[in-house]
Amino acid sequence: MQFTDLGLRPELVRAVAAAGYATPTPIQERAIPVVLERRDLIACAQTGTGKTAAFLLPMLQNLAGGAAARHPRALVVTPTRELAAQVGEMAKQYARHLPVRSTVLYGGVGMAQQKRRLAAGLDLLVSTPGRLLDHLGRRQASLGSIETVVLDEADRMLDMGFLPDVRRILAALPAQRQSLFFSATLPDEIEGLIRRSTAAPVLIEATRRATPVSKIRQVVHPVAMTRKKELLCRLLADADMGQALVFTRTKARANQLVRHLERSRRRAVAIHANKSQAARTRALAHFRSGAVDTLVATDIAARGLDVDGISHVINFDLPHVAEDYVHRIGRTARAGRSGAAIALAAPEEEKQLAAIERLVGQPIPCEHVAGFAPAPAAAATGDRSRRVPRMRRRRRGSGRATTSAVG
Repeated sequence: MQFTDLGLRPELVRAVAAAGYATPTPIQERAIPVVLERRDLIACAQTGTGKTAAFLLPMLQNLAGGAAARHPRALVVTPTRELAAQVGEMAKQYARHLPVRSTVLYGGVGMAQQKRRLAAGLDLLVSTPGRLLDHLGRRQASLGSIETVVLDEADRMLDMGFLPDVRRILAALPAQRQSLFFSATLPDEIEGLIRRSTAAPVLIEATRRATPVSKIRQVVHPVAMTRKKELLCRLLADADMGQALVFTRTKARANQLVRHLERSRRRAVAIHANKSQAARTRALAHFRSGAVDTLVATDIAARGLDVDGISHVINFDLPHVAEDYVHRIGRTARAGRSGAAIALAAPEEEKQLAAIERLVGQPIPCEHVAGFAPAPAAAATGDRSRRVPRMRRRRRGSGRATTSAVG
């Protein structure tokens, strides 16, 4: 199937081709016709499946078919600044041949310029919840003309405590509208919100909920907590290691890790909530350009971060919430590419690892790196001594990295 077969305008097809995409992904094949028909939609899709284009392309087409308005006619709400910026950039890229005006709102920057853009008139508004409510509270934005609303990464908004803000935003919208929910999972709170906000929605599950992309090769390296930094440096020195995204649980740990990597001559930068928006934007730009090859992040970057060419995602710390593991590793193997996900698992993290394996539905291959396996006494902590023998167990030397495909 081609994009032309989905009923998209030639202007959009040209823009998609210029972006390097020839054929639609499964979620795009199924979602685009539904959105074009202006029906409500619930789409459960993994990261890296092309879901942003699945709602942007048909929404832009619907906007291009109407008269220009002073107030926005379509709204996309995202949980993070980075995701809002990316959606905004993609909207401009795909609408390059259409008379559709768009802007992006998020916190961490001044409101004056955003106020001027809102006053100038636009068709599509992309925003984080807090900044949108700020503008609404100052009567600098109006949602009375919204025809279509998209909640992107709806479950992440719940995780980040934005659900009250989202409810306030939905209450400010016209009752008659098209509502599109895109989410990797559907917690009870999100399902309840959807039931109150949609009319006979179409449900699309592009893949089984909360499962990793099949082209991601996953492996667990057991290691003592005190030796994780040393092992990380060994892994990053591998000739096959390209651009790596490393996840930590805390902001302080991310900063410490960057300093350690810099002493090891690895070009690294951190991104987390304590960084200013300018610093976060600069860090992502350097990572995308290749000026730095290692991005150390907290879970603020687990969803929505779209960087071509990430070869490895490394879980320096295992997440407390198993579903965050799926969202983290979804930063690699995007747009049909392959990638690798490495978890550095200390004996104290056995509980988190077990929860992750239950979620993904199978054990993750376990591989000991020579010289880094935890001492037998430590390995028994958390009953890991029971777990390791039942898994495919190999010893890895200091040479080329290997990972095992999860079927």
